[in-house]
Amino acid sequence: MMNYSFDEIIDREGTACVKWDLRKQVFGNADVLPMWVADMDFRTPSFITEAIIKRASHAVYGYTYRTEGYYNSIINWMKRHHGWEIERKSILFSPGVVPVLYMATLAFTEPGDKILIQPPVYPPFHESVVNNNRQLVYNPLMQVGDRFVIDFDDLDKKLPGTKLMILSNPHNPIGRVWTEMELKRIGDLCIKHKVILISDEIHCDLVLPGYKHICTANISPEIAANTITCLASSKTFNTAGLSTSSVVISNPEIRAKLDSVIQSVHVDAGTFFGAIASEAAYNHGDEWHAKLIEYLAENVTLVRTFLADRLPQIKLNTHEATYLLWLDFRALGLSQSQLVDLITNKAMLGLNDGTAFGVEGTGFMRLNVGCPRAMLLDGLTRLEKAIREQ
Repeated sequence: MMNYSFDEIIDREGTACVKWDLRKQVFGNADVLPMWVADMDFRTPSFITEAIIKRASHAVYGYTYRTEGYYNSIINWMKRHHGWEIERKSILFSPGVVPVLYMATLAFTEPGDKILIQPPVYPPFHESVVNNNRQLVYNPLMQVGDRFVIDFDDLDKKLPGTKLMILSNPHNPIGRVWTEMELKRIGDLCIKHKVILISDEIHCDLVLPGYKHICTANISPEIAANTITCLASSKTFNTAGLSTSSVVISNPEIRAKLDSVIQSVHVDAGTFFGAIASEAAYNHGDEWHAKLIEYLAENVTLVRTFLADRLPQIKLNTHEATYLLWLDFRALGLSQSQLVDLITNKAMLGLNDGTAFGVEGTGFMRLNVGCPRAMLLDGLTRLEKAIREQ
């Protein structure tokens, strides 16, 4: 058994790191502790770096392609971890999930067409629609007790006349793992109203103990035939900079239409080391992945306990997946600008402003706990001090 240390503090400054080196540009303050953008402050596992170094040592970096080993690693991982059997022909390449949102918008809609999202949700869901001159349709999530749920009556009313629905599964930033029953209702409603469903499942391998990710397209053949699934190893194995992801589409007509756009904008080549990293992650990452989930679960528990004991006015609702926590500051009674000022300039923390995920995020901030525990404790202590002194 390998020994993995998630407590190691790694200095990322000066590495052209978005999370650390752009603090001044993003927050107006270069000294904040950055706990925002969705990459982790853990060392990328050695089996990935070793695979990259081995290939790099060849010293010729010419044109390359994705081998059958690359595709088999995806197929085997999804079957092993999620019970989903994917056919090789169903897999397309994209440099990331966000490009898929843009390319699917171009492939399946026209300017002015409607696309549905469920705020508060990952900002590029909004941007991919607006930047392509399409209309946003909102099906806001509802808070019931300490968890967020889908308003299915509203969804049924909003889907007619809509061309695409973009689903976050698991949901970012809410942290919900949608159940099979919830996903079946979504899938069936999309079929009923002739709406193509895009299921962003990039966080599927970051589900916490006690919960289980359900692949939307694995629910029924009918739902599979109407679903575009986005996958990547990058969130789980901390390789976002290598720009490699997969699109799984069983329906040959939908697949061909999206592939035509992928080919037309020539983004199917990928980066030289991206496929190597992805294949290594999926082939050798089981043990590391299990240890990561244990550590992240402990970090989430730490935050929940810290808030309950020392900052009870800040709420963390049911959190089922991802290392991104949706913190509820509404009990403080601050405006959003006052809240952002408190977090950024008083607590000296770099968190994501909740309103970046939609107006439904007013009063919320997103906290990244994919970091060593000492760093997380530093952040929580800063937060406590700032709130007590306000």
